[in-house]
Amino acid sequence: MEETEVELRSPQDPLSQMEAMMEFQKTGKRERKKINTKHILFIMSGAFNGLEEIIKKRLNRQGIGFGAEVKSKDEKTEYLRMVKAEDLIQYGFESEFIGRLPVITVFENLEVEDLYHILRNPKSPIINSKKKDFKAYGIDLQFEDEALRLIAENAFKERTGARGLASAVERVLLRFEHVLPSTDIRHLVVTASMVKDPEGELEKILQNPHDPQREARFRELMAEEERSLEGPIREKCVEFHERYGLTFSPQRISLITRRIVEERKDLDSVIDEVLAIYHTARSFEQEFSSRNEVKLSFSEEAIDCLVEKVWKEEDKLNAEDFLKQAFQNYEHGLKLINKRTGIREFIIPAAGIQDPENYLSELIRESYKD
Repeated sequence: MEETEVELRSPQDPLSQMEAMMEFQKTGKRERKKINTKHILFIMSGAFNGLEEIIKKRLNRQGIGFGAEVKSKDEKTEYLRMVKAEDLIQYGFESEFIGRLPVITVFENLEVEDLYHILRNPKSPIINSKKKDFKAYGIDLQFEDEALRLIAENAFKERTGARGLASAVERVLLRFEHVLPSTDIRHLVVTASMVKDPEGELEKILQNPHDPQREARFRELMAEEERSLEGPIREKCVEFHERYGLTFSPQRISLITRRIVEERKDLDSVIDEVLAIYHTARSFEQEFSSRNEVKLSFSEEAIDCLVEKVWKEEDKLNAEDFLKQAFQNYEHGLKLINKRTGIREFIIPAAGIQDPENYLSELIRESYKD
């Protein structure tokens, strides 16, 4: 665990040996792959069940009566705070190993508020995973704040820490996940009433599947989720601009967050999608300008409009095909305008993406007016 060179292939591992043989057959060389551990942080964690008894014996604090045991979790935590290297060695670790673990810490027990904040976190794997599960059935899922708090309280009663959250969420939604995919319900709001009585609320939803109030509440929660995601992205605008080379305008941030919420995708994958369309648009500009005497470019708003158009029709439309088809008449049209006005550079706004033919016609009409 100190800085050293570690072999990536073990001589005792048959799979490693097979890989080495295949590599030798391909390259004719037997390369020994290694990794340096200098910049690797090793973290070892676990429950260490029974360690508190060893500490208790060392401190000579045995309870009254023969065979007294440490029982409450709070008492266990207090003993664990006083752990020393000798306790870990007695527990079963080699002294050489313990000497290389310089920092020892004890985790606090998670309380209801801690569990609630885990669920409230925009990156909560438990909530996002469940939203993706329902999205696979074509159902968008939102959670009310009060419902998350009740789920956290139920999980806390299990005394299994964060592990209890997944089962607490599952107990509420399992029946809904079985029944709703066979209906035409596409939006579901998890309320406090649903956490308290899942079966009863399911019956109410099935009796009135398109309740306007429930739909309005769903839209409110969607908007709240988008706003909660926009804040952190705005804070990192400069960092993202340096990393991706993109301008993160308020409109673009809104576009990205809406995509994340509606499609249940992560931020990096959505930015990658925007980047792909952005580079396609810039490549089209270069090709168009190199073929003609006039220069064509797209405004940032136009590229956002293109992104939105591609996302709306992603099953049957891609950016490259759209640009080639939509702007095929621009070579002749812009040359005509250039001859009449002398203008050589044209920046296409969002209107030019929304309706390319009409925008070109308007440019030509304006050139004749001049």
